Amino acid sequence: MSPAGAVDIAVVQFAPGADTVANLTALRAEVRAASELGAKVVIAPEYSMYAVTRLDERVVKAAEPLTGPFVNGLRGIAAEFGVHLVAGVVEAPGGDQPADRIYNTLVAATPNAEFAAVYRKVHLYDAFGFQESELVLPGPLDPPQTFTVDGVVFGMQTCFDLRFPEGIRRIADTGAHVLVLPAQWIPGPGKVDQWTTLLRARAIENTMYVAASDQAAPRGSGASMIIAPSGAVLAELGDQPGIATARVDLDQLREVRATNPSLALRRFGIREE
Repeated sequence: MSPAGAVDIAVVQFAPGADTVANLTALRAEVRAASELGAKVVIAPEYSMYAVTRLDERVVKAAEPLTGPFVNGLRGIAAEFGVHLVAGVVEAPGGDQPADRIYNTLVAATPNAEFAAVYRKVHLYDAFGFQESELVLPGPLDPPQTFTVDGVVFGMQTCFDLRFPEGIRRIADTGAHVLVLPAQWIPGPGKVDQWTTLLRARAIENTMYVAASDQAAPRGSGASMIIAPSGAVLAELGDQPGIATARVDLDQLREVRATNPSLALRRFGIREE
């Protein structure tokens, strides 16, 4: 059992494909293994529901509302293993939104099969020869989505959001202790180095834990990791499927922030447009 103000977490790295049922089955096995390792919060990759190398009309056909079978399955898995589960889904926007678009959405489910938080990706991957905005709607600029487990506050961002420090600073400003970052970090020259550098930078500049879950090869770069508020890497993976675990400890976070009170010393804030 974790002491007060401490939570054992896991990032699971697997290789989802275009079969949503198979992806849910694979994710269940990963969550089961993570729970057996003691994790109370389990983070799965972006596009855990449906993953291809390049988005096309298939992803629109695969999209479901948050009341659909995949998200219901996620909530059931969270309840089955008594964990908070975060995973990336392909959401059909519904309402008056275009029928040929999706949201790239993170769902956080509770051990009671409820929604803890929902985040729709804000910064779309229109870079490195990709154009996510052709099919994906940007999420609304709402207040940061957070959830709390045993006194530890978790905030959520997705993949390309990592390159925009102001969005993550907003999460730190809410009082979050951990940044949860699912990704499908597309492989390419220098991409793993950029990923690891940016993850550690976000941890150091915000003096917060970072838990990043990437897809395994071949559609992701791998290198999922959990990073301490000091920037030290607590656990990491290569490019193959696996699970990395670590403990989030608020006493250690407070020690880091006492030694390096950069959040308290800053002289500029984030202004929303």
